[in-house]
Amino acid sequence: MHIVVVGLNYRSAPVEIREKFAFEQARLPEALQQLGQMKCMLESVIVSTCNRTELYMVVDREHVCTHYIHGFLERWFDVPRAQFAKHLYTHEREKAMEHLFRVACGLDSMIIGETQILGQVRDAFLLAQREKMTGTMFNMLFKMAITTAKRAHAETSVGENPVSVSYAAVELGRRIFGSFEGKTVLLVGAGKMSELTAKHLHSGGTSRVLVANRTTARAEELAGKFGGKAIPYERLLEGVAEADIVISSTGATEYVLKKEQVASALQKRKSRPLFMIDIAVPRDIEPGISELSNVFLYDIDDLETIVAGNLEQRRSEAVVIESMIDAELASFAQWVKTLGVSPVIQALQAKSALIHEETMDSLLNKLPDLDERQVKVIRKLTKSIVNQMLRDPILRIKELSAERRGDEAIEMFTKLFALEDALAEQKALEAQLEQTRKRVAELRKQTEAAGSDAVAFGSRSGELLAGS
Repeated sequence: MHIVVVGLNYRSAPVEIREKFAFEQARLPEALQQLGQMKCMLESVIVSTCNRTELYMVVDREHVCTHYIHGFLERWFDVPRAQFAKHLYTHEREKAMEHLFRVACGLDSMIIGETQILGQVRDAFLLAQREKMTGTMFNMLFKMAITTAKRAHAETSVGENPVSVSYAAVELGRRIFGSFEGKTVLLVGAGKMSELTAKHLHSGGTSRVLVANRTTARAEELAGKFGGKAIPYERLLEGVAEADIVISSTGATEYVLKKEQVASALQKRKSRPLFMIDIAVPRDIEPGISELSNVFLYDIDDLETIVAGNLEQRRSEAVVIESMIDAELASFAQWVKTLGVSPVIQALQAKSALIHEETMDSLLNKLPDLDERQVKVIRKLTKSIVNQMLRDPILRIKELSAERRGDEAIEMFTKLFALEDALAEQKALEAQLEQTRKRVAELRKQTEAAGSDAVAFGSRSGELLAGS
């Protein structure tokens, strides 16, 4: 088994490429299922954010699987691989694991140490787990990465300076205007990024905040937190005409503000300059808007240099976090080395438990007059003898399994304790359980499909009855 990550991020691909490869959250389960159907795929997790799309995988063949992944991306996003292959990066084995830890800790982010990515990695892992796309390797690796990231933020000051994409957007507006007093800011979208932006705007002294969102209740909730005003989404262009700064961050898959729409709104502004900051991926604001007179448009890639001054402290803390990551990766490597010995130890413990029980049964048959307390004492003492006898061999095989010729040590251990039959039975049982899981999954899919067909049939029947 090998761990591989294939992806693209803000370093390897410009925003016009990244936005083409942003997975829709609602379709991520479907994408995971398609990914899991590949022959070489054993486990998989998809991390998709505004600045990165990454596929983490446990595979049985590294190089062949990379070819399959390119094909999967080509089919899913309907983009010829010639247009994106040069933007993809691939990390394998130790490099892939290190990359995951760096991503979770925020060390690979545009804004070093940002905490939002930790939640995104955690959500991606939990989704893959619910979809049965993770197993022994990723269940351990992702939990370790998430735990390490939490420690990194708790034990260092990497996240103390207010540096984030939303902060950078507000800082850009401050550089342009000097002060937000007397300025009207329009937030398009009411998600987490917009809320963070509103928080920075409010602390920066913004005089007036307008919030436009497809869900009016959410817009009103966000505006209420900061003394702002919600405007109906269908009156978005009126807000553009009124605002001095527009900051857009929605989950839309198409442009929310188009060139001809903004051009018409500008006619009501009397030549006042309009600063527009697009922090969404895919982008919300059509790039051609920057060609309009008195409009100054910035996208997420323009924000990278805004916070350079605040990053120096974070970089120094990053060195500390990297040493934490190295220690955790060493622990994971040690754990992986002992994976092969776990079934052997379990087989030995099961065999010893069976021998102990058979011995106790024989003893009770020969000494039928023992009372309950005496039986309990004898059972406890004999069990203790067995455990003490096994303790040193188990510790020693764990140590040997992590060494260079660990496989040979495990094989010799198996022969010494005559565990071949027990291991064979254990493997057969595991195979049977796996077949059962697959059958249950197939039956679940068939049931869901049958349910969908029944709903469609009922709906059609209702239409026919209504028509008659």
